[in-house]
Amino acid sequence: MRPALSLCAELWQLNRTWVYQGHGASFQPQTMLLDDSHERLYIGAKNSLFSLSLDRINAHPREVQWASTESQMENCLMKGREKTECANYIKVLQQYNHTHLLVCGTGAFNPLCAFVQVGHTGQVSPIFTKYNACCCCYPGGELYIGLYTDYWENDGALCRLNNQTYTRTERDDRQQLNEPKFVGSAVIPDNEDREDDKVYFFFTERELDPEGAHRAVYTRVGRVCANDQGGQRMLVNRWSSFLKTRLICSVSGPNGIDTHFDELEDVFVLRNKDEKNPEIFGLFSTTSAVFKGYAVCIYTMEDIRAAFNGPFAYRERPEHHWSLYEERIPYPRPGSCASKMTGGAFSSSKEFPDEVLRFVRSHPVMYRPVLPQHKRPVLLQTEPGHRRLTQVAVDRVQAQDGYYHVLYIGTDDSAVLKFITIYNKDTDTMEEVLLEELQVFKVPAPIREIIISPKRQQLYVGSEVGVAQVRLHQCDLYGSECADCCLARDPYCAWDGLTCSRYYPNGVYTKSRRFRRQDVRHGNAVQLCNGLQIDGEEWQRAEEKRVYGVESNSTLLECVPRSLQAKVLWFTQRDGDKHEIRGDERVILTPHGLLFLRLKSSDAGLYVCQTVEHGYVHTLLHVTLNVLSSNKVEYANHHINNQRDPAPSPGHNSRLWYKDFLQLIGYGDAQKVEEYCERVWCSDKKRKKSKRRYVPVERRGKGRGEESSNRAPRHTTDT
Repeated sequence: MRPALSLCAELWQLNRTWVYQGHGASFQPQTMLLDDSHERLYIGAKNSLFSLSLDRINAHPREVQWASTESQMENCLMKGREKTECANYIKVLQQYNHTHLLVCGTGAFNPLCAFVQVGHTGQVSPIFTKYNACCCCYPGGELYIGLYTDYWENDGALCRLNNQTYTRTERDDRQQLNEPKFVGSAVIPDNEDREDDKVYFFFTERELDPEGAHRAVYTRVGRVCANDQGGQRMLVNRWSSFLKTRLICSVSGPNGIDTHFDELEDVFVLRNKDEKNPEIFGLFSTTSAVFKGYAVCIYTMEDIRAAFNGPFAYRERPEHHWSLYEERIPYPRPGSCASKMTGGAFSSSKEFPDEVLRFVRSHPVMYRPVLPQHKRPVLLQTEPGHRRLTQVAVDRVQAQDGYYHVLYIGTDDSAVLKFITIYNKDTDTMEEVLLEELQVFKVPAPIREIIISPKRQQLYVGSEVGVAQVRLHQCDLYGSECADCCLARDPYCAWDGLTCSRYYPNGVYTKSRRFRRQDVRHGNAVQLCNGLQIDGEEWQRAEEKRVYGVESNSTLLECVPRSLQAKVLWFTQRDGDKHEIRGDERVILTPHGLLFLRLKSSDAGLYVCQTVEHGYVHTLLHVTLNVLSSNKVEYANHHINNQRDPAPSPGHNSRLWYKDFLQLIGYGDAQKVEEYCERVWCSDKKRKKSKRRYVPVERRGKGRGEESSNRAPRHTTDT
């Protein structure tokens, strides 16, 4: 899929992005935390914690150093680890209260946590506890994390830590967790009763086949009660409410065979005004060695809760398949919390009957999986090439025709892809539109984290080479025409009567509100911009060029549209009529233009490059092709070579060459030799210096090409 905009070096030239790279190779960011109240972005990195300004992250950074001690380094090296592994990598950043952060680092494989005072002082208060964190959330002073508790990473656990208790999943119980990879977690309330709040964990794990060998990777959502204290006689310091079920993200194929995306790469919880019902976005990849692809699926809390409230699964032996459990279920329902929702008969999970605890330990899996919204992915990338997708973040944007999810997808080569997805209820189909491809860092590196600030309309992107701040939109890049802005289909942008600018919903002040044009769902520029352009105006505003080619040689008439989603059409103008060029074995339509493999004298003439997008026709370019006779070119070359002197005076032969070439192409005014040379042969650097002295011949009139020469096109390449 091609983006409407592909921005590389232009991000820096247009002041759309700012990058902070710390102390170079020693920076190595690990995690980020956005703090709108203090207007800071906190970065956990190698041996340091950084505090950056949300206005401009590379202006006035602050740093708190926190390296591994000498004794920690020595112990780590004695265990056979490399020196780089023995540094203190800060992996966890959580807001503890208004004045302090909870910060946790690896501590040379001796993990430590500390409170860090935020604001202007940045002092560390050393209050420590040990663990190795992978994902976490921190509500109410308790830390919920997925971690491996041992040095060899054999014991994976979902834990809660606070000053008084330590609660975790069962040790060495493969029914609960089997080689888990922890991705994320979130506390989500079920109702108004805070004692009934649940913590959801998102992870992948292995499933066993009947022979006991590893068969597949499944993505799971696990759930515990936030107030779970474990049991009194059994499940002591263990979850008494842990349940899990499968998250399905698949595409139906021929013969009823589904293609499953089983490897969860990242998860994003999109909060809204209803805190009980956020939307869950999962970025998945395939585990197949043959087919590689990525998908984004959306899950509703209604469907997730329905799976946990549905039937349980069971299996008699670990190597058997899970089956539907149809026998009696004890009271209170296993997995429920000690709250008013269970009748208020239990003030704590320690009061639950042993029968309930015994059941939940032996039946942790729910029978029904969670299916995605619309029963399919909202985004598919089935031909990613060598590019891997690593992160997902989502912004909910109000446009003139409704709300849209804008997805920001991080890649392993420093890019962020900006998508919108549109569901058509009538046809039960999904349309995905790639709006932009942003090359955030100049050095290719995997994107590790993406944070959106809707308040500031900024994107904060982290990778191993640095942290970048990128504007969510720059509408003027789409152009000043109504059609260009409409065809972009960017919900952040609308045509305001003069140019493409930020769209503001009703009720937000804008002086050009009555001129606004926007159609994200259909991008119907023909209807939306009807009457705003005069018939034939596009033809007169098109850029004009003159190209010379030699008979029997190859020549390219270059024409690249602003939007790569547009279809390019070529026409030749003869005797006042336009004839479309279909292409053949000698003339090829390429993404870069019209390629003549072998020129004929009859190819000379006027060529027109047009684009069609959503029914809107746009004339980009008029090219006059002059075909030079090969005999004349050979004669001119022979004549020039014969005039060359072994020791010529500076500039003498070059001037003769210019004059002969001008005679060859029929350029009669010899006084304009220098002007022609500036246009044809001089370097870009020299051309810029002489720009004020000469007017380029190939651009005539103040048309679209001239107006847009100082504006980034909708498709640009890295220079």
